[in-house]
Amino acid sequence: MKLTILFGGASFEHEISIVSAITLKQKLSNFDLSFIFCDQDHTFYLIEAAKMKAVTFSKGEYKKMPKLLIANGGFVQKGIFSSTMHNATVLNLIHGADGEDGTIAALLDFFSIKYIGPRIDASVFSYDKRYTKWLCKARGVKSVAHEELNIKEHKNINIEYPIIVKPARLGSSIGVSIVKEESELDYALDSAFEFDGNVIVEPFLEGVKEYNLAGFMANEEIHFSIIEEPQKEMFLDFEKKYMDFSRSEQVLQAEISKELESKLKDNFEKIYKDLFEGALIRCDFFVVEGEVYLNEINPIPGSMANYLFDNFENSLAMLLSSLPNVKKAKIGYEYIHSISKAKGK
Repeated sequence: MKLTILFGGASFEHEISIVSAITLKQKLSNFDLSFIFCDQDHTFYLIEAAKMKAVTFSKGEYKKMPKLLIANGGFVQKGIFSSTMHNATVLNLIHGADGEDGTIAALLDFFSIKYIGPRIDASVFSYDKRYTKWLCKARGVKSVAHEELNIKEHKNINIEYPIIVKPARLGSSIGVSIVKEESELDYALDSAFEFDGNVIVEPFLEGVKEYNLAGFMANEEIHFSIIEEPQKEMFLDFEKKYMDFSRSEQVLQAEISKELESKLKDNFEKIYKDLFEGALIRCDFFVVEGEVYLNEINPIPGSMANYLFDNFENSLAMLLSSLPNVKKAKIGYEYIHSISKAKGK
């Protein structure tokens, strides 16, 4: 089964995307894989499978590899006398901007390239944490109380300390701070605003349990991963999350009641349906005093959350065979012909 992994992108999570792609190379040994790297200048390169190593990118060796152009139906490698079309279905593995904000989805849709990943509308609601809050409210899913701040608008925060300050449109804990008292706030805001002009402020919840659940739609049914209770310290910083993105060993099922399992899956389904078809996503939930709250949606989770599935290759194959079909507009120019005919032209 052919699959092209598209990774890189011009975002703060560029390197994490590379780590994810290298990890999936190891996990998808039964697939016929090709690798397309998007550098920070939005140039596409065809990467040899044997060269899928960190040093290829850190030392700029990828620049010696074939450049690709995007065209209707796939990516094109131009030669002196002929061209080669790479038209396998694409797995969008670009984290953060470009990959998760809808840019790549729009590009692939425009050129009629089949792909695994969030579509444009799903990207909009999952990439920006403010819009995720709106989605939760619209779909009856609880989320943590929050306030929104803009770099150009200064106002007091009403949430009691300690609080969490994070950029509205960034993942991997980049720019995120735990603020225990007001004297630490300015530094935290400066850190967050360095990456985004909009910031989310939430209360730091004590005694919270966290659970991660991934899933996808195939054959008109949502297929769930196991539920993980991540073993985290008080705060999982960028460096720890960076290592987390290279995970490939399966984790253990969380020891939770059937009732809580049902609640988590029900909330996942409310978020996923009629929005994320064609994508494998991971939802991170908080549980406080028996109540389930969505913390965030990972529309392109690190290494595609492979470690949460009993058989990741089979899961990806099922998704690959159940991608949504795009209904294309039929253009026949009847309207123009009728006008021309009426005018005698």
